[in-house]
Amino acid sequence: MQTEEAREVRTTCPYCGVGCGVLAGVAADGEITVRGDPDHPANFGRLCSKGSALAETLDLGDRLLYPEIHGRRAGWNEALDLVATKFSQAIAEHGPDSVAFYVSGQLLTEDYYVANKLMKGFVGSANIDTNSRLCMASSVAGHRRAFGSDTVPGTYEDLELADLIVLVGSNLAWCHPVLYQRIVAAREKRPGMKIVVIDPRRTMTADFADLHLAIAPDGDTALFTGLLAYLADGERLNRDYISRHTNGFEEALSAAVALDLAAVSDRTGISEETLARFYSLFANTQRLVTVYSQGVNQSASSTDKVNAIINCHLATGRIGRPGMGPFSVTGQPNAMGGREVGGLANMLAAHMEIENPQHRDRVQRFWKSPAIAERPGLKAVDMFRAVADGRIKALWIMATNPADSMPDADAVEAALRACPFVVVSDIAANTDTIRHAHVKLPATGWGEKDGTVTNSERRISRQRAFLPPPGEARPDWWAMAEVAKRMGFAEAFSYDAPSEIFAEHAALSAFENGGERDFDIGVYAAVDGDGYEALAPFQWPAPAGGTTPLWPAGHPLEGEMAGRPEGGGFRFFADGNFFTPDRKARFVAVTPPEQRAINNNFPLTLNTGRVRDHWHTMTRTGKSQRLSQHLAEPFAEIHPSDARQYGISDADILRISTAHGEVLLRALVTPRQQHGSIFVPMHWTDQFAAKARVDALVAPVTDPVSGQPASKNAPARMERFGAHAFGFAVLAERPTAIDADYWALARCAGGWRVELALEVDRDWTGFAATLFGHVETGETLAYHDTANGQHRFARFFGERLIGALYLAREPVAVSRGWAVEQLSATHADRRMRLAVVAGRPGGNQADRGATVCSCFGVGANQIAQAVQGGCASVEAIGAALQAGTNCGSCRAEIKGIIDARRLQAAE
Repeated sequence: MQTEEAREVRTTCPYCGVGCGVLAGVAADGEITVRGDPDHPANFGRLCSKGSALAETLDLGDRLLYPEIHGRRAGWNEALDLVATKFSQAIAEHGPDSVAFYVSGQLLTEDYYVANKLMKGFVGSANIDTNSRLCMASSVAGHRRAFGSDTVPGTYEDLELADLIVLVGSNLAWCHPVLYQRIVAAREKRPGMKIVVIDPRRTMTADFADLHLAIAPDGDTALFTGLLAYLADGERLNRDYISRHTNGFEEALSAAVALDLAAVSDRTGISEETLARFYSLFANTQRLVTVYSQGVNQSASSTDKVNAIINCHLATGRIGRPGMGPFSVTGQPNAMGGREVGGLANMLAAHMEIENPQHRDRVQRFWKSPAIAERPGLKAVDMFRAVADGRIKALWIMATNPADSMPDADAVEAALRACPFVVVSDIAANTDTIRHAHVKLPATGWGEKDGTVTNSERRISRQRAFLPPPGEARPDWWAMAEVAKRMGFAEAFSYDAPSEIFAEHAALSAFENGGERDFDIGVYAAVDGDGYEALAPFQWPAPAGGTTPLWPAGHPLEGEMAGRPEGGGFRFFADGNFFTPDRKARFVAVTPPEQRAINNNFPLTLNTGRVRDHWHTMTRTGKSQRLSQHLAEPFAEIHPSDARQYGISDADILRISTAHGEVLLRALVTPRQQHGSIFVPMHWTDQFAAKARVDALVAPVTDPVSGQPASKNAPARMERFGAHAFGFAVLAERPTAIDADYWALARCAGGWRVELALEVDRDWTGFAATLFGHVETGETLAYHDTANGQHRFARFFGERLIGALYLAREPVAVSRGWAVEQLSATHADRRMRLAVVAGRPGGNQADRGATVCSCFGVGANQIAQAVQGGCASVEAIGAALQAGTNCGSCRAEIKGIIDARRLQAAE
């Protein structure tokens, strides 16, 4: 039945900082489809696997649909009254620093702006910090030390114009796949382009690199400090640029000269021969971009790492020109927008400085606020310490899940339990954080939100609503403005629409600016609702009075609002003009740190990060069955030599522990991992696994300048978990209880899949009944081989499979992809049902194998069969199966299957 006219809405992806444009289609029957926007300058139509699956994450299962107070349903007025009262009481009794906001790069800029304005300008405290502190704070600090401002100098176009791309601590193929595919496409056009990957692990990105430097953890400062000395020794410096546009070079060089190749090799674990090759490439390639991400930022010495990289670009003058510059790629869709409005505890709005009295006065006058925060507030780790020790009495958490993502996460969760008043605004009804909230506020999510985000190249794009808010969900900016009104600040927060907030944000960016600050979008200070609705992606700066067209040539909206600045391709600092008092950049003298000490109790190094198809704590991607099939459970990558030393086999369950906690994970033995190191993804929570919150293991150690936690180099130990039984199950309904030491849930087509491990035997018939939900009708088939510890159960209702469970003494060898498909199949005869009990296809049924390409659901067996049939390249596989032709993040795995088949054939 038709409910409305079909339409397509231009919006922006809510995942990483690439900021891809999305066309969201709403069919007449309400069905949602998504595709990449071919006219958006960030992605030109490409989407990664996560972006491609956005339509699969919009269901209302597990949505928070109405406010709750102490677990009971409440109205918005009651909830907001209580929030305003509790915050006002805490401020009156204990001062403004007794309250705090912890916000998120998932917020839109308009949400972020209202939060920052309320806390810093009206509460009068800077106790507002963001989960961007966990991923980008050190880039901010490094930029401010070197440039005098948090300025990203270059653009995405530079990645295509460079002759050398150096990727430092960035698995771009998995974490920013659309950017990586732009680089790959550029190299196909210009085969002379070189790619260097600097990463302890041989990631999928490294498989397409010309050179991989398997650096020791936290060796980056030594690597780039040594590079500065190499450049000076080889007379590869741009002395003119250094002289005219910088200060502090001699001090930085003095700190570097002690690091010759031998010393750098000792500190980095990279051979002198490989170092010399990399240094020579860097020294002799003029058009060069250094891209860095979490491997640099998440360290106890991360700001020095950032400045060591920037030093090398300043010393060669390779900054701000086409194909040249240091480039920080952000992790979240609006980490940059949060930085623009001062969302970090040590910043003011519009890139102004909280330490600067003139800036404070300027912002206070613009806001007409009764107070202004006079000093930096508590950064994330210190904020939760203050919650724990009682200094913070009221905390409002928005669009983030710190019980999982913060270091020492168990201590953070304990602090939330003990806090007198916790408010959580979220879209999800069940997270590890929201379970501790006294007040839960239902927020709008992607598809319902209306506002702007800023990507890694300073490009501001609109997120537009194409769905109505479900239940009683409301925008975050609205909830904060309503609380502000109840606290007595109605005049300053009387917004009726996000366009009004954006216009105010733009006006503040231009207020008494005069070129003093980098961030200026003053041309939009008078934007109205229609102009805001029509706003196309633009790159700042966009000062009032500019004459550049707003939209690039060929854009569907070209010609509208002509004369407004687009700023596309704008680069900073080619001719100096930095944002320091003397307009010169500052070299920073850095000294490589001592390596964080492993010891006899914790002899291994734990590194945390992301996987290809999941995002943060899976509140969104966990809803998509295809995103959960590539890597369906938490795992730990370990090197084969470590596996042998610790008596671990592939697919065993590991217990990994640090001084702060322990987790249980599946072992993935691979030579991609360094000897002595463990890699664990950060996505799994108590909602999806028994004991896999890996940030509970990470110490709350932070960089002394940025306050960013060190999530990449934690001393750890591991041991084999003595499982007596392993299991695998497919279930039509999510189980209400899983009585197992180890379990991991993932959504799949037709239901759920579950991995299991148990230390002792159980009553397996009763265990299966509990897992299946005690369905009293239907038929259960079972197979038992007690001597060998094998048990299998399948429960049917009519022709439908309710659940199947496979148990064995070793990791279960059932065909998982095939078993999942049985949840959607009909089982009309006993032969088909017995095949389910056996756990393998019968007759002509095919097993696709483990999912490799999530975009098109292509399995490893299908790719292997295509290789056997004559497909000898990644491109040929793409032509035959489509695998690797969308986001491209599976291309390295496809290549691995091709290479493995070639080796088998050669033998």
